[in-house]
Amino acid sequence: MDFGAALFDLDGTLIDSKGVWARIDAEFLLRRGITPPDDYMKAVSSKKFSEAAVYTIARFGLDDTVEGLSAEWLEMARHEYGTNIFLKPGAAGYLRALKKAGVRLGTVSGLPHALSDAVLEHNGVRGLFDAFTSADDSPRGKEFPDVYRLAASRLGVAPARCVVFEDVLACAISAREAGMTVCALWDGQSEADWEALGRVAATCARSFDELRENGCFGIAELL
Repeated sequence: MDFGAALFDLDGTLIDSKGVWARIDAEFLLRRGITPPDDYMKAVSSKKFSEAAVYTIARFGLDDTVEGLSAEWLEMARHEYGTNIFLKPGAAGYLRALKKAGVRLGTVSGLPHALSDAVLEHNGVRGLFDAFTSADDSPRGKEFPDVYRLAASRLGVAPARCVVFEDVLACAISAREAGMTVCALWDGQSEADWEALGRVAATCARSFDELRENGCFGIAELL
Protein backbone atom coordinates (compact mmCIF):
# COMPACT_ATOMS: atom_id res chain seq x y z
CA MET A 1 0.00 0.00 0.00
CA ASP A 2 1.57 3.26 -1.13
CA PHE A 3 -0.70 5.90 0.38
CA GLY A 4 -1.61 6.94 3.89
CA ALA A 5 -4.85 8.87 3.54
CA ALA A 6 -8.06 8.75 1.53
CA LEU A 7 -10.06 11.95 1.09
CA PHE A 8 -13.68 11.70 0.00
CA ASP A 9 -15.97 14.19 -1.62
CA LEU A 10 -19.55 13.64 -0.44
CA ASP A 11 -22.20 14.76 -2.94
CA GLY A 12 -22.14 12.42 -5.92
CA THR A 13 -19.08 10.50 -4.71
CA LEU A 14 -19.61 8.95 -1.29
CA ILE A 15 -23.32 9.70 -0.99
CA ASP A 16 -26.15 9.37 -3.47
CA SER A 17 -27.60 12.87 -3.36
CA LYS A 18 -28.65 12.88 -7.00
CA GLY A 19 -31.56 15.19 -7.57
CA VAL A 20 -31.55 16.78 -4.12
CA TRP A 21 -29.78 19.97 -5.10
CA ALA A 22 -31.61 20.16 -8.41
CA ARG A 23 -34.87 20.18 -6.43
CA ILE A 24 -33.57 22.69 -3.89
CA ASP A 25 -32.17 24.98 -6.59
CA ALA A 26 -35.37 24.78 -8.60
CA GLU A 27 -37.50 25.56 -5.55
CA PHE A 28 -35.57 28.59 -4.36
CA LEU A 29 -35.30 30.03 -7.88
CA LEU A 30 -38.98 29.42 -8.60
CA ARG A 31 -39.82 31.22 -5.34
CA ARG A 32 -38.24 34.23 -7.04
CA GLY A 33 -40.00 33.69 -10.36
CA ILE A 34 -36.91 32.31 -12.13
CA THR A 35 -36.83 29.16 -14.25
CA PRO A 36 -33.60 27.28 -13.44
CA PRO A 37 -31.20 27.38 -16.42
CA ASP A 38 -29.83 24.05 -17.65
CA ASP A 39 -26.22 25.03 -16.89
CA TYR A 40 -26.79 26.32 -13.35
CA MET A 41 -26.04 23.09 -11.45
CA LYS A 42 -22.71 22.59 -13.20
CA ALA A 43 -21.77 26.21 -12.62
CA VAL A 44 -22.14 25.91 -8.83
CA SER A 45 -21.14 22.26 -8.29
CA SER A 46 -17.54 23.01 -7.28
CA LYS A 47 -18.30 26.16 -5.27
CA LYS A 48 -18.79 26.45 -1.54
CA PHE A 49 -22.09 27.84 -0.25
CA SER A 50 -20.90 31.44 0.03
CA GLU A 51 -19.34 31.39 -3.45
CA ALA A 52 -22.45 29.81 -4.94
CA ALA A 53 -24.53 32.50 -3.26
CA VAL A 54 -22.35 35.29 -4.66
CA TYR A 55 -22.57 33.72 -8.12
CA THR A 56 -26.33 33.21 -7.90
CA ILE A 57 -27.06 36.74 -6.68
CA ALA A 58 -24.92 38.23 -9.44
CA ARG A 59 -26.24 35.98 -12.20
CA PHE A 60 -29.92 36.57 -11.46
CA GLY A 61 -29.71 40.07 -10.02
CA LEU A 62 -31.24 39.00 -6.71
CA ASP A 63 -31.80 41.25 -3.71
CA ASP A 64 -30.75 38.46 -1.30
CA THR A 65 -27.65 38.69 0.85
CA VAL A 66 -24.98 35.98 0.74
CA GLU A 67 -25.71 35.11 4.37
CA GLY A 68 -29.44 34.98 3.82
CA LEU A 69 -29.25 32.82 0.72
CA SER A 70 -26.76 30.42 2.34
CA ALA A 71 -29.02 30.09 5.38
CA GLU A 72 -32.03 29.39 3.15
CA TRP A 73 -30.19 26.61 1.32
CA LEU A 74 -28.99 25.12 4.61
CA GLU A 75 -32.48 25.04 6.07
CA MET A 76 -33.92 23.47 2.90
CA ALA A 77 -31.24 20.76 2.90
CA ARG A 78 -30.94 19.91 6.60
CA HIS A 79 -33.85 17.43 6.72
CA GLU A 80 -32.81 15.69 3.48
CA TYR A 81 -29.24 15.06 4.62
CA GLY A 82 -30.25 13.91 8.07
CA THR A 83 -32.94 11.45 6.98
CA ASN A 84 -33.25 10.75 3.27
CA ILE A 85 -29.76 10.58 1.74
CA PHE A 86 -27.72 7.37 1.80
CA LEU A 87 -24.25 6.16 0.96
CA LYS A 88 -23.65 4.82 -2.50
CA PRO A 89 -23.70 1.01 -2.73
CA GLY A 90 -20.50 -0.55 -1.41
CA ALA A 91 -19.22 2.70 0.12
CA ALA A 92 -19.50 1.64 3.76
CA GLY A 93 -17.56 -1.58 3.19
CA TYR A 94 -14.89 0.28 1.25
CA LEU A 95 -14.45 2.80 4.07
CA ARG A 96 -14.23 0.07 6.71
CA ALA A 97 -11.63 -1.84 4.71
CA LEU A 98 -9.47 1.27 4.39
CA LYS A 99 -9.84 2.00 8.09
CA LYS A 100 -8.90 -1.56 9.00
CA ALA A 101 -5.78 -1.23 6.87
CA GLY A 102 -4.67 1.86 8.80
CA VAL A 103 -5.50 4.40 6.11
CA ARG A 104 -6.53 7.76 7.57
CA LEU A 105 -9.89 8.94 6.29
CA GLY A 106 -11.05 12.47 5.67
CA THR A 107 -13.74 14.43 3.88
CA VAL A 108 -13.26 17.30 1.43
CA SER A 109 -16.76 18.54 0.72
CA GLY A 110 -18.48 21.62 -0.57
CA LEU A 111 -21.16 21.01 2.06
CA PRO A 112 -21.21 22.94 5.33
CA HIS A 113 -20.21 20.85 8.33
CA ALA A 114 -23.81 20.74 9.56
CA LEU A 115 -24.88 18.78 6.47
CA SER A 116 -21.76 16.60 6.28
CA ASP A 117 -22.12 15.62 9.93
CA ALA A 118 -25.82 14.90 9.50
CA VAL A 119 -25.49 12.59 6.51
CA LEU A 120 -22.45 10.69 7.83
CA GLU A 121 -24.06 10.22 11.26
CA HIS A 122 -27.34 9.13 9.67
CA ASN A 123 -25.44 6.47 7.68
CA GLY A 124 -23.41 5.25 10.66
CA VAL A 125 -19.95 6.05 9.27
CA ARG A 126 -18.99 9.36 10.83
CA GLY A 127 -16.85 7.61 13.44
CA LEU A 128 -14.65 6.09 10.71
CA PHE A 129 -13.26 9.49 9.73
CA ASP A 130 -10.21 11.11 11.28
CA ALA A 131 -10.84 14.65 10.02
CA PHE A 132 -13.53 16.67 8.29
CA THR A 133 -12.88 19.51 5.88
CA SER A 134 -15.47 21.73 4.27
CA ALA A 135 -14.77 24.21 1.52
CA ASP A 136 -16.11 26.73 4.03
CA ASP A 137 -12.89 26.20 6.02
CA SER A 138 -10.78 27.64 3.20
CA PRO A 139 -10.74 31.15 1.70
CA ARG A 140 -11.36 29.59 -1.70
CA GLY A 141 -13.60 26.72 -2.78
CA LYS A 142 -12.87 23.36 -4.35
CA GLU A 143 -11.99 24.91 -7.69
CA PHE A 144 -8.62 25.63 -6.04
CA PRO A 145 -6.12 23.26 -4.40
CA ASP A 146 -6.02 25.06 -1.01
CA VAL A 147 -8.82 23.06 0.60
CA TYR A 148 -7.23 19.74 -0.38
CA ARG A 149 -3.91 20.77 1.18
CA LEU A 150 -5.79 21.83 4.31
CA ALA A 151 -7.47 18.41 4.50
CA ALA A 152 -4.11 16.66 4.18
CA SER A 153 -2.63 18.79 6.97
CA ARG A 154 -5.53 17.94 9.25
CA LEU A 155 -4.82 14.25 8.69
CA GLY A 156 -1.07 14.72 9.15
CA VAL A 157 -0.33 13.12 5.78
CA ALA A 158 1.68 14.68 2.95
CA PRO A 159 -0.41 15.49 -0.16
CA ALA A 160 1.69 13.09 -2.23
CA ARG A 161 0.46 10.24 -0.02
CA CYS A 162 -3.22 11.15 -0.33
CA VAL A 163 -5.80 9.69 -2.70
CA VAL A 164 -8.81 11.88 -3.44
CA PHE A 165 -12.13 10.39 -4.53
CA GLU A 166 -14.06 12.91 -6.65
CA ASP A 167 -16.80 13.07 -9.25
CA VAL A 168 -16.53 16.71 -10.41
CA LEU A 169 -13.96 17.59 -13.06
CA ALA A 170 -12.95 21.00 -11.65
CA CYS A 171 -12.41 19.43 -8.20
CA ALA A 172 -10.40 16.54 -9.60
CA ILE A 173 -8.13 19.03 -11.35
CA SER A 174 -7.66 20.97 -8.10
CA ALA A 175 -6.83 17.82 -6.15
CA ARG A 176 -4.21 16.88 -8.72
CA GLU A 177 -2.78 20.41 -8.58
CA ALA A 178 -2.48 19.92 -4.80
CA GLY A 179 -0.13 17.02 -5.53
CA MET A 180 -2.60 14.24 -4.79
CA THR A 181 -3.61 11.12 -6.67
CA VAL A 182 -7.17 11.22 -7.99
CA CYS A 183 -9.70 8.42 -8.27
CA ALA A 184 -12.70 9.50 -10.32
CA LEU A 185 -16.02 7.99 -9.33
CA TRP A 186 -18.91 8.14 -11.76
CA ASP A 187 -22.07 10.05 -10.98
CA GLY A 188 -24.91 10.74 -13.38
CA GLN A 189 -24.65 14.49 -12.94
CA SER A 190 -21.03 14.50 -14.13
CA GLU A 191 -21.50 12.02 -16.96
CA ALA A 192 -20.72 14.64 -19.61
CA ASP A 193 -17.24 15.10 -18.08
CA TRP A 194 -16.45 11.41 -17.64
CA GLU A 195 -13.97 11.25 -20.52
CA ALA A 196 -12.17 14.36 -19.28
CA LEU A 197 -12.13 12.97 -15.73
CA GLY A 198 -10.38 9.90 -17.12
CA ARG A 199 -7.54 12.11 -18.34
CA VAL A 200 -7.13 13.76 -14.94
CA ALA A 201 -7.53 10.75 -12.66
CA ALA A 202 -5.08 7.93 -12.05
CA THR A 203 -7.99 5.53 -12.11
CA CYS A 204 -11.74 5.67 -12.71
CA ALA A 205 -14.59 3.52 -11.48
CA ARG A 206 -18.32 3.56 -11.95
CA SER A 207 -19.01 2.24 -8.45
CA PHE A 208 -17.42 1.19 -5.19
CA ASP A 209 -18.16 -2.39 -6.19
CA GLU A 210 -15.97 -1.89 -9.26
CA LEU A 211 -13.19 -0.60 -7.00
CA ARG A 212 -13.56 -3.70 -4.83
CA GLU A 213 -13.39 -5.98 -7.86
CA ASN A 214 -10.42 -4.32 -9.53
CA GLY A 215 -8.50 -3.05 -6.53
CA CYS A 216 -7.37 0.53 -6.15
CA PHE A 217 -3.82 1.77 -5.53
CA GLY A 218 -2.46 -1.52 -4.22
CA ILE A 219 -5.24 -2.41 -1.77
CA ALA A 220 -7.05 -5.10 -3.75
CA GLU A 221 -6.23 -7.69 -1.11
CA LEU A 222 -8.05 -5.64 1.53
CA LEU A 223 -11.31 -5.24 -0.31
